[in-house]
Formats: sequence, structure tokens, C-alpha cells
Amino acid sequence: MKYIVSIFCFAITAVITLTAIRCDSSERADLARIPALLNSVRLSGPLDFCGEVVELDNPEVRERLEKELLLTLWDRPQIILWIKRANRFFPIIEKMLQEHNMPQDLKYIAVIESALRPHAGSNKGAIGFWQFLKATGRKYGLVINSRKDERRNIFRSTQAAISYYKELYELFESWTLSAAAYNMGEQGLESEILAQKTDNYYQLYLPLETQRYVMKAVSAKIIFSAPQDYGFNFSEADLYPPLEYDRISLECSQETPLAIIAEAAGTYFKMIKDLNPDIRGHYLPTGSHSMLIPRGAADGFHARFKLQVDQWLVENRGRVYIVKNGDNLSAIAERFDVPLPALLIWNRLALNKPIYPGDRLVIYSERNKSKDQQLRE
Repeated sequence: MKYIVSIFCFAITAVITLTAIRCDSSERADLARIPALLNSVRLSGPLDFCGEVVELDNPEVRERLEKELLLTLWDRPQIILWIKRANRFFPIIEKMLQEHNMPQDLKYIAVIESALRPHAGSNKGAIGFWQFLKATGRKYGLVINSRKDERRNIFRSTQAAISYYKELYELFESWTLSAAAYNMGEQGLESEILAQKTDNYYQLYLPLETQRYVMKAVSAKIIFSAPQDYGFNFSEADLYPPLEYDRISLECSQETPLAIIAEAAGTYFKMIKDLNPDIRGHYLPTGSHSMLIPRGAADGFHARFKLQVDQWLVENRGRVYIVKNGDNLSAIAERFDVPLPALLIWNRLALNKPIYPGDRLVIYSERNKSKDQQLRE
């Protein structure tokens, strides 16, 4: 028996050793394809951003660019995600830039701003692909409220960014300066240009974030232009697929659950949220909407949607509670034996948001079906 156990242990050890050797060999092969960091910053040939020369003959400019390129290359997982996501979103951004005769390099601004993540946010309150603040987003036509935030919409936010960059270019007559102004604000940049008596971005002493800003975009451009030179060897299968969708128009006479839209589109709730990240919560607000649904689902969608809405209205009769004097959310949740967080989610409420007599609350509880005298007018 001891002999058999010894043979078994020897076999297991051999398998583990061989596996480790294979993994080690594979890792060494992968590492061999990654250029040394020093080689990565040996930049040759002219570089430009939006057709404007990057002044590499200035040692200070070269140093700043080398720093950003090295810091960017250090985070290889992030670069992998950049390139994967770019296959999904760049076709949309590139097409819109081309339609407006804008430089294609502006797409790298979205990369360094949000890593092409619709829900990216900053501690300053900037949100979405292009990291608009609320005031700036609204200025350029984005809807931003408790029900919808178009900063997360790739189409609407890119259009807003294009409009903003057009205005900045008219003001500064330089895409490099326009990018700097996009980061720090046009008034701040104008004041520095006047104080320092130069309109050369590379010679301006600006806040550190803005000094680094264009260099980050140029670093992204360098990597995206030749990812294989930096050890990123992607096959088509490695990349995230482009968005495939049908665009539909909806007219909602009442707030409508996204789950109904998902069902009418033959998909699931999360898919609708992923295709329409600008829609907040579980309901589509009253009014007109343009939405994305999975490709092929538009055929017959409106008929299915009407059927689903009619069915939902019938099923939810008796599920609407009319708030009375003295009511509060905690007491209502306890009364109908539902979790308070669920009550808040169903009705898109915050705990500190007041409710008033006459307000209507949707309550998904068996208990409310026996209390019709308290529900629905």
C-alpha cells in the first residue's frame, strides 16, 4: 500500500512540476515580447496631436512626455482594457468626429478622461465618457436629472464634447490649447496666456494636471498607434465586440418599468441598462425617448411593448398606495411587510426625501391586495 501511495505522490509531483515549467516558459515567452521600459521611451520621428507638432526638440517637453508614457505603460492591465473597449466605442466616436470635420486624435481625450467607461466619475462630480460637470453638460444640451444622465450616453456626450471643442478652437485657434482649456476651463487658460505672454501650450506654466493632460493623450495615441511595439498583441477575438443595436422611439404616457421594455425586446433588464446607461433607476420617465435595444429586436417591438404595458397596468391595479397625513416611508414599509430599501427602489426615492399626502407609491406586496380600500382612487 505504501508503495502505491509513493508512486501516486511521485506522479502528482511530476505533473505539478511539468505544469510549472510550462507556465514559466509561457510567461518568459510573453515577457520576451515586452520591450524594455527604456526602449519604450526612445521616441523617434515627429509626433503630433491633432496635427499640431509635439515639441520633442525641447528637452523639458520630452521629459514630460516620457514620464507620462512610462506611467501609462506601467499599468498594463489598464491599457489592455483601453484597447478592448476601444473596439466597442471608437467606431462611434470616430464617425461623429469625421462627420463634424474634427481631428480624430480627440478620441484619446475620452480614453484618458474615462477609460471609455460610461459610469466613470470623479471627486469633482464629472461623469461619463467625456467627464462633463453638470453645468457644462447642460450648457451643451445634455439632460442631467434624477431620471436621466446623458453624460453616460456615448452618442449624446460625444456630440456635446464636439460642440464644446468647436467653441474652444474658435477661441484659442489651437487644438492643444483647446484640450488644455477642456481640462482647466477656458477662463483660467486665458488668464495664464495673458499673464505669461505666450500662447504656446508647451511653454505655459499651468496647473500640474493640465501640464500632464495633453501628454497623457499623446501617450495614449502612441500606444494605440502601435500596440504590438509595446507587447500588446491582440487578436480580433480578444477585443470587445462593437455595439450592435436597433434604435427605437418610445412615447410613454406614464413612467414605464425598464423590465417591460426588456421583455418586449426579448432580452433582460441588465442588457437594456447596458445599452442605455444614461437611464437612471428602474423606470423610463414620462415623455418621448430614443433608446437602444438589441439588434433585430425592433421588428414588431412596439406591438409587443403595447401588449406588455397593458398587461402591466392590469396586474398593478391595487398596487398603488395613496400617501395619507402622518405617513412616513418606514411606517408604510412596515405596514405592507416590505423592506424599506425595496420601497425606495421601486419608487426612486431617497430616505431623506419627503413624501406628501396624495403621493402615489408602488408597493409589490401580497398584503396590499387585501387593502384595496386604502389603494387607488
